[in-house]
Amino acid sequence: MEFAVLAQCFEALEGTSSRRNLVQLVTTLFRQVEHPEEIQQICYLMQGRVAPLFMPLEMGMAEKAVLQALAQASSHSLEQITERYATLGDLGLVAAQIQGETEQPIQKVSVNEVFTVLQTIAQTAGKGAIEKKRVLLVGLLDHVDGESAKYSVRIVLGKLRLGIGDATILDALAITKWNDAKKRKLLEGVYHVTSDLGLIARTLWEHPEAEEAQRAIASLDIAVGRPIHSQLAERLPTAEAIIEKMGSVVAQYKYDGFRVQIHKNGQQIAIFSRNLENLTDMFPEILEATRTQVQAEQAILDGEALAYNATSEEFLPFQETTRRRRKHGVALMAQELPLKAFVFDILYKDGASLLEYPLEERLKVLEETIPQTRNTLMVTRSHLVDDAKSLTLLFDEAISKGLEGLVVKRWGSHYEAGARNYNWVKIKRHAAGALDDTIDGVLLGYLFGRGKRAALGAGALLVGVYDARQDRFVTVTKIGTGLSDEQWGSIRERTKGLPTDRQPARVFSLITPSVWLKPAIVIEVLADEITRSPNHTAGKVGDEPGYALRFPRLIAFRDRDKQPEDATTVEEVIEMYQRQGKR
Repeated sequence: MEFAVLAQCFEALEGTSSRRNLVQLVTTLFRQVEHPEEIQQICYLMQGRVAPLFMPLEMGMAEKAVLQALAQASSHSLEQITERYATLGDLGLVAAQIQGETEQPIQKVSVNEVFTVLQTIAQTAGKGAIEKKRVLLVGLLDHVDGESAKYSVRIVLGKLRLGIGDATILDALAITKWNDAKKRKLLEGVYHVTSDLGLIARTLWEHPEAEEAQRAIASLDIAVGRPIHSQLAERLPTAEAIIEKMGSVVAQYKYDGFRVQIHKNGQQIAIFSRNLENLTDMFPEILEATRTQVQAEQAILDGEALAYNATSEEFLPFQETTRRRRKHGVALMAQELPLKAFVFDILYKDGASLLEYPLEERLKVLEETIPQTRNTLMVTRSHLVDDAKSLTLLFDEAISKGLEGLVVKRWGSHYEAGARNYNWVKIKRHAAGALDDTIDGVLLGYLFGRGKRAALGAGALLVGVYDARQDRFVTVTKIGTGLSDEQWGSIRERTKGLPTDRQPARVFSLITPSVWLKPAIVIEVLADEITRSPNHTAGKVGDEPGYALRFPRLIAFRDRDKQPEDATTVEEVIEMYQRQGKR
């Protein structure tokens, strides 16, 4: 396939305001692909990558280097290119504009050829790497058309953002292979275990027959070095409600840090975040502790890393822990702010997947694997509870230690990668008000505001939640409090690269903000209660009003550790509303 065909599809996706049309466009593209390697490459490119999300393979080209490449690939000076960038605000658009002006004949360049160049750019390292990367990009720009240049540059800068989610790609794969969107459920289950869309697509294309393809997909399994989508917790408001619904449970402290998945393969260690990012180099103390403390040749551990003062037994706030998310000055920060990893589950050990093991068996294996010592890796204490009074006492104890609360797990449950159900339930502390928990929302846009706020650039935030059934984001509130003047002034910089000139295809809103944003930034929101509102679309059916937050305030930005699809769902909002009504 010519890369120009893929670029045309990207252009169509960008201009589409309907998720159904998004799926149709991707399906039409996939039906033109013949080779397994090519479909794998296309899936990665759709994610703005040249490798799976969990592989630490970044382009490593800053805007300055791309500006220089664009100048060299055209008849314009660096100053002229910079001026165009200042006007257009998007180097992809600058590249398309420049290519449209060239009289040089355009060659037919395949997807594989462009992918190979982009992959080589990402893999180039060492002395003179920046210059080598620039030369490679110039060579690519010399041979492609305007649309191809536009999307090549955006991929290089990590700013592709087509507005499609993984679910859209999985839908298209299912329809292309089986002409059945319901098969997405099968693909989704495998994706939660492998975290590799390219691998799934390639496997489908390697097996032409539908039944054969289904068997091949089902055989893809957990592997060390390939992160699993984390199991997530539902919400219940009280200990009584938990015991009534779940019976005998295992209660563990809920830590407010980074969710970390630790993979050990001999002396090779990898650490992944909840959103599949490779964090290995950021946490050297956890890396070394895994080598020395884990008594297994191979293991996959699930835990939470946070700043912890062992002397005072003090858990530090999430804002302190986030200071460890850095690529430079890692060793110095590790000394200043050491981390502990509280391990609460084990998913794999020495060649055997433990996902189907009941919880009590996994916890026994975990205790055998990590000795109970007060080192960097600490096994989370698990309490078997079958009455509300005991669970309440444990909750109060967690709060007294400065923790968020408890995660309560159904006795005998399996580990369900990527699932959010009542096998795991969280119960958290909260401020005064009718809501029993905070909500994770997604920024969908912002309004300029008036007076002082107008001068700061933003005066209110349009916030949504995730509608998992329809794979879209729906509005739930506007926020005008909880940010300092400095934070309001930083909104434009924080959302750089996200503004779009039209309502994104996966956003359903009756409110039009001053600036639309592609869904990417997750925030934690506290509100007094949930009400019904005709202005918001969360849970809105026909003429019925949707659900909205009353007196919302922003607590924290959580985009460093959560994807937009990890936000609170519409179903959760409705359940919180119903519980609130009962009280």
